[in-house]
Amino acid sequence: QVQLVESGGGLVQAGGSLRLSCAASGRTFSSIYMGWFRQAPGKEREFIAAIGRFGANTNYADSVRGRFTISRDNAKTTVYLQMNSLKPEDTAVYYCAARGGSSGLALRVYEYDYWGQGTQVTVSS
Repeated sequence: QVQLVESGGGLVQAGGSLRLSCAASGRTFSSIYMGWFRQAPGKEREFIAAIGRFGANTNYADSVRGRFTISRDNAKTTVYLQMNSLKPEDTAVYYCAARGGSSGLALRVYEYDYWGQGTQVTVSS
């Protein structure tokens, strides 16, 4: 089992920045591939970013590449999502996710076994 708790969401103006954190517990964190997703009202949950076990490998959705950065601190068992140049269309609930026993950067919801409760990000125009 892996428990995930997100924090750092809030209200920000367009062009601003936020950093989301996701604290993990329950398993050896450095063995887990992690990801961030988001879900806007009336839309499906969509992939944002993924990171390998030691942070060297990452992948991003085209919509956020160059603006968002995923990183992790294995000593703190935490994964981060730095979001810059935020746009109103980035408004959504953001979820942290962890893969169970599988390896590799994953882009699909069904490839993740554990989810946090989500944190709201609202970008005003």
